[in-house]
This record gives sequence, C-alpha cells and structure tokens, in this order.
Amino acid sequence: MALRISAKRVCTASNAIVLSAIRTSTLKRNASAMAVPTSSSPESIGHNIFKEASLVSPDPSADSSTAALVNRYSPYMVATYVRPPPVMVKGEGCYIWDMENRRYLDFTAGIAVNALGHCDPEMAKLIGQQARTLVHASNLYHNAWTGELSKLLVTKTRESGAMKDASKVFVCSSGSEANEAAIKFARKVGKIRDPSGEKFELVSFQNSFHGRTLGSLSATPNPKYQKPFAPMIPGFKYGTYNDEAALKDLVTEKTCGVIVEPIQGEGGVMVANSSFLQALRDRCDEVGAVLIYDEIQCGLSRTGSFWAHGSLPASAHPDILTTAKALGNGFPIGATMVTEEIAKCIVTGDHGTTFGGNPLGCRLAHYIVSRLSEPELQEEVLEKEKIFRKGFKKLQVMYPDLITEVRGRGLILGVQLTRDPTPIVTAARERGLLVITAGTNTLRFVPPLIVTEDEIEEGLSILGEAMKAVMIKPDAIGGTKGQQEMAPPRR
Repeated sequence: MALRISAKRVCTASNAIVLSAIRTSTLKRNASAMAVPTSSSPESIGHNIFKEASLVSPDPSADSSTAALVNRYSPYMVATYVRPPPVMVKGEGCYIWDMENRRYLDFTAGIAVNALGHCDPEMAKLIGQQARTLVHASNLYHNAWTGELSKLLVTKTRESGAMKDASKVFVCSSGSEANEAAIKFARKVGKIRDPSGEKFELVSFQNSFHGRTLGSLSATPNPKYQKPFAPMIPGFKYGTYNDEAALKDLVTEKTCGVIVEPIQGEGGVMVANSSFLQALRDRCDEVGAVLIYDEIQCGLSRTGSFWAHGSLPASAHPDILTTAKALGNGFPIGATMVTEEIAKCIVTGDHGTTFGGNPLGCRLAHYIVSRLSEPELQEEVLEKEKIFRKGFKKLQVMYPDLITEVRGRGLILGVQLTRDPTPIVTAARERGLLVITAGTNTLRFVPPLIVTEDEIEEGLSILGEAMKAVMIKPDAIGGTKGQQEMAPPRR
C-alpha cells in the first residue's frame, strides 16, 4: 500500500511539474513576443520576434534545447527519416506537446495509428496490469490473449458484414510483417494449387504502399525506393489501380495472389471503385489466385465501417485481410486474417514470429478492437467526415486555384492541391496543427477517430490560416520534407 501511495504522489508531483513548465513556457513566449532585445543582427532578431508574435508554435530555433538534444543523439541514429525540428514528448487525446511545451492539434494520429487518441487512459491502465502479469513467453507456449484477440477479430469482422469467410488469424508485430505473411501464404497456396511451381506471380498496383521489408517492398512499385535494394523478389507484376479492362492480361494462370488497398493511403488517398474490386475478385476466382486486401491504414473503422471493404457484396470479399496501425493504437502489433481454405494450406513450421502474439500486445489490441467495433463510434466517424468536407469546401471556394479535389471516406481524407503542399504543412505546424502529405501534392487527414467537432473546427481554422500565409507569400515558408512514407519524385 505504501508503494502505491508513493507512486501516486510521484505521479501527481510529475504532473504538477509538467503543468508548471507549460505555464512558465507560455509566459516566456508571451514575454518574448512583447520584448525587443538588442543584438548585432537586427534582421535576424526582427524575424524571430515576428515569428514569436504571430505563431502559436514556431519551430524550435537552432540554439534551442530541442536542437541541442537532436544534435546530441543524431550521430547515433541511422538516418532513415527526415524530421521537422520539434521533439514530441507528451500526448493526450488529440493533442501532442513538444519538449518546448508547444501544443499541437494532431490530425496525423501517428500516420493513422492512434485511432483512440494519445495516451488513452484505459490502454495505459491495461499496460500496467499486463506488464505486472506477463509480457512475453514466446509462441512455443499458449497464452490466453492471442486466442482471445483472434476470436474477437473474426467475430467482429463477420458481424460487420465484411470478409464473410474470415476464419483464422496470424498475429504479428507490424503491418509490413502482416503483408509478408499474406505474400508467403499466397505463394504456398499457389504451389498447392499448381504443383508444377508455375503459379508463383503476385500482382500489386501503382502508387500502392505495402511496407519496407523486401517482400512488401517488392509489392510497392516505387523505383525510387526499390532501386537501392534491387533486385526485388522475382515474380511481382504491377497494374494500374481501378483499370478493370487490364485485369485479364494482368492476372493470369501464373498468378498466385493479388494484393490491393481498398483505399490507397500513401498513394494519395485514392479510393478503389467497387466495380474494380468486384472485377478483381472475379478474375482471381477464374484463375485460382488469392485475393488480399491490405487494410492496414484504411481499416478498423477509419472509413465509418469496421473494414473499408465492408460495404461491398460478399462476392467481392477477400481471402486474406491484413491489419496493423490502429490495431495497437501505438503499440506495435499486426494481424493477417485468412479463410479456412487458406488456413488449411499452412502447416506447422511454414511461418512464425518471435514477438507476435505476446500477451501484452494482444490484450491491448483486444480492448482496442472492442472500442473500434462500436457502431456508435462508426456513426460518429461518418458525421465527422461531413464536418471536414464542409470545411474543405469553404477553403476550396477561397482558394480555387489551390484545391482541386477532396477524396476519401470517413476520416481518411485527401485534399488535392495544384502545388507542393509541404510549405502548408510547415505553416500549419507553426500555428499548432499537424498534417501530413500523400501521393503527389496531396494533404492527408487521418486524425484520431475520437476527434471532436470543436477540434475539427479548430484544425480547419488553422489550416485556413496556413493556406493564407502560403498563398500571400508563396516562397517565404519552407517546405517540410519526410511527411509521407513513400514520396514520389517531384515533377
């Protein structure tokens, strides 16, 4: 009991310190906005004063404690990402704070991951409980939570009207790993259906993103990212998204599997036509190929239905479904769901994972799936989409030469621009809003599904201010690089 009381006191004290730091930081920022310091570089000082006075969250300067921390650790980190200056340290709901105590409204949700927002209280509670019980024992032994999660995923999927033949689940640690499993399963099925070994080809589509491991990268036809690691795994073919007429020549008797995103997130928030997915299903049936739906970004109620393909007739449902991102709300976990026909082709030793299916991850995902499968939450997602679209329409009227189209469903939305969106990303961030890009010249909006109407309105207001700033002085604001996984070459 003494330990519990002590922990509570420490936690309370820590929170008080954080709040005090935020208040102190706010006072300092306000003071700096009013003060005019003396310096031998008036032009530089004037610029900094203007930023402090007019921006809610100006990026940390080169002499800030943030920059010092980044410079201290950068020499030890492989440079796989280009990041903007802020260092994020705290999150709550739809907001995130950096180490300078600047607050941002987060419309990125960790790239469509934090569907329940940052630091969901129940999730935090479950982490503590399970961490004190059992975190990992390996797949050499049974644990209750892997089975519970698998059962829940299959049950909720069937109840939602999606993937009518969903039967079994392979639990892993990431989206890329889920897709690797799907690719391997398709290859195994191909060998069983055609013992000659000729049925080994896999089909994916231009502008898709399926991951960075070699198998999933082979299914992601972006030369910029494939070339450094060439040759890719043999047997991959690439088609044009939504091109029904090309399917007969693309998907052949040699095809063992086809992987497709019902909504391409990284590719620019491109939505697959229902008729295209139906034609794809029909063609796979004709040649005996496995159909894989990659719903890693668009699934788990982000579109307002449990799975993005849930509105399709049963005749267009997949043989394999992959998921991750929102499945763990920030905790690394993925899953590959298969029909009984696929499952019976996979035997002991065909595939495996060290960390996948651990009790901690599966208990958290069980709670998250229970929340995300609630009809009330899904209905709210559709209502929130309307608010976003109304706001985007107003901005399009204000900037008709900038905004050409709004795409997507639910809370995975893309605003197509006529120019590089990265300066708007910068301007929005420096005004307290986080947004990311996708495809070519597309702003992507994937906020937490719990975002409120007031927060949406707040974000749209900031977005309008950012667009205004960029449009008034197009070359005055630098772009933010690295805000999407697979950025195409600039044209």
